[in-house]
Amino acid sequence: MKAWQFTGTGRPLQLADLEIPQPGPGKVLLKVGAAGLCQSDVRSMYDAHGAAILVKTPITLGHEIAGTVRAVGDGVTEWKTGDRVGVCPTASAGTPGSEGPAANEVSPGYGHDGGFAEYYLGSANDLVRIPDELDIADGAVATDAGMTSYHALVVRGGLKAGMKAGIIGLGGLGQIAARVGVLLGAEVHVAEPKESAWDMARSLGVTEVVADATEWAGRGFDLIVDYAGFGSTTDAAIKAVRFDGTVVQVGLAQRQATVDTTIMVVSHVNYLGSIGGTKEDIAALYQLMKSGDLAPRTTEISFHDIPAGLEDLRAGKVAGRLVARL
Repeated sequence: MKAWQFTGTGRPLQLADLEIPQPGPGKVLLKVGAAGLCQSDVRSMYDAHGAAILVKTPITLGHEIAGTVRAVGDGVTEWKTGDRVGVCPTASAGTPGSEGPAANEVSPGYGHDGGFAEYYLGSANDLVRIPDELDIADGAVATDAGMTSYHALVVRGGLKAGMKAGIIGLGGLGQIAARVGVLLGAEVHVAEPKESAWDMARSLGVTEVVADATEWAGRGFDLIVDYAGFGSTTDAAIKAVRFDGTVVQVGLAQRQATVDTTIMVVSHVNYLGSIGGTKEDIAALYQLMKSGDLAPRTTEISFHDIPAGLEDLRAGKVAGRLVARL
């Protein structure tokens, strides 16, 4: 089978010919139908810190995976040949915050060969059934970008109908979160500096779009999720929530942030971090997506265009999510 593999920091992916793996006990072999491309893949390729968490070299990257079951190992009874499934990249590591193996030790594209290949071998426990109504490419997007955005907004942030919620950054994660918030009955506001994305924001049904979250200061938001993480965005979110309001940090564009601790303390702000999600998050997204009410903006490429797609991501040329269809 063909697979795009990382061979060293700063090097482009190399196309390799590998044997099709065979599933052992508890494992499932998938024919990959779609694989999402992520900034995390770019960090693995070009950042020494990102590459450090890869457990082997060479390794097939790709952690947003959807496909069709081709074979199952001994002891696998829930899945059969022909089932359409998405792969939860965090399931084998346990739910976020639980004790267990580090996510990079077991996640596809980090702890074992991932989805930038014609076939993928993984744990049967990681799979989530894709509804018949849902396209395989959307099934892939939900497994990481969707899961991460949903978990931060709904699970960590506790979003409820009627809340006044802010979304900072309308990239691949933020656009999904904004639409989920609207569908769940919240009053959703978006802060996004790229005016080219404003029409998309309005099409999602949001109440307001501003260029900078500093414009929200003192406006009493119940919840703000920062999918950008530029430091200044974190401080702006803390200044915009009401007393006992919540700020959830997802984006990590900068490693450190300087915030007004007086406002944080006096306003009793709940400041939370969020990463990844669960199979239940993916299943919930699939239910929202199968009706067409939630349709993330995606750009599709071919399997052979994966290296070029990652370069486009690195250069900031991609709006929404980039998905390779096999």
